[in-house]
Amino acid sequence: MNFIAKEIAEKLNGTVEGDSKVQINKLSKIENAAKGSLTFVANPKYIKFLPKTRASIILISNDLKIKIKHDFTLIRVVDPYVSFTDLLIEFAESKKNNLTGIEKTAKIHSSVKVNKDVYIGHNTVVGEYAQIEEGVKIDSNCVIGKNVKIGKNTFLHSRVSVLEDCKIGSNCILHSGVVIGSDGFGFAPQKSGEYIKIPQIGNVVIKNNVEIGSNTTVDRATLGETIINDGVKLDNLVQIAHNVEIGAHTVIAAQSGIAGSTKIGNYCLIGGQAGIAGHLVIGDNVKIQGQAGVIKNIPNGKSVQGNPAMDYKSYFKSYLLFKKFPDFEFRLRELEKDI
Repeated sequence: MNFIAKEIAEKLNGTVEGDSKVQINKLSKIENAAKGSLTFVANPKYIKFLPKTRASIILISNDLKIKIKHDFTLIRVVDPYVSFTDLLIEFAESKKNNLTGIEKTAKIHSSVKVNKDVYIGHNTVVGEYAQIEEGVKIDSNCVIGKNVKIGKNTFLHSRVSVLEDCKIGSNCILHSGVVIGSDGFGFAPQKSGEYIKIPQIGNVVIKNNVEIGSNTTVDRATLGETIINDGVKLDNLVQIAHNVEIGAHTVIAAQSGIAGSTKIGNYCLIGGQAGIAGHLVIGDNVKIQGQAGVIKNIPNGKSVQGNPAMDYKSYFKSYLLFKKFPDFEFRLRELEKDI
């Protein structure tokens, strides 16, 4: 990535203040930017870094006034955060794996259908009757099981496992260590106190434009399908149990767990370390705060927090009282003395 200020301003519909020919080759945070880098200021609290930054170009908003002397070039835009994100996307595209072909150490079953512009990396194994669509990139040491289907332009980072009969849509990203289609946690208790494993013979269906973080697991259904709908984003270390369905464009942060057969709606936001019990129905546009423990259904549009989870406003009213309990106890004991 090598651009001059004038080119960047034209891309972003911005205006240059300073040297329009100054060149950058990387993007950086303002506090550790070096010469040849571009950074941005969107939040006023980062203005304090301007006197010391070594960045060559800084994106700022049209109405932000700079009162210090400086030798960096400014590019003024409507929204520096959005503009910087656009540059990040372009930079990431330039770094993508654009390889094609199959490495010699990969093991591809003769029945596999591999389309054009596909890359399959070192030591990756692809099982019988798998279908790999156009533009798919599969990095090294992945396992693709029997009858798996992977849609166009999907990218699997190293050490991803997609087990038999599972389906991955188009334009998905699965990061390192993801496991799709491991057995659901199904065991039948016996009178003896032992447990018998219940066969898990369903699959996982992941639709289009889904991104799944490192070491996240999505278990296959006992019967039928575990479904991750379009546009879902799962962070690292998320556990999705058997027969769960996650609605379109829902986002789930790290270390959260969804128990079996729960249905989650569209456009939900679920914070880190949240736990959701099984066989529940979570509506659309629901917000579940971090570390919440959900044990009952939640209707559309609600925000909840706490363990067990309750309405967001009720939680904070209760929490304010909870913090005062030591004082309440002291005052009560003083009253008892007077009595």
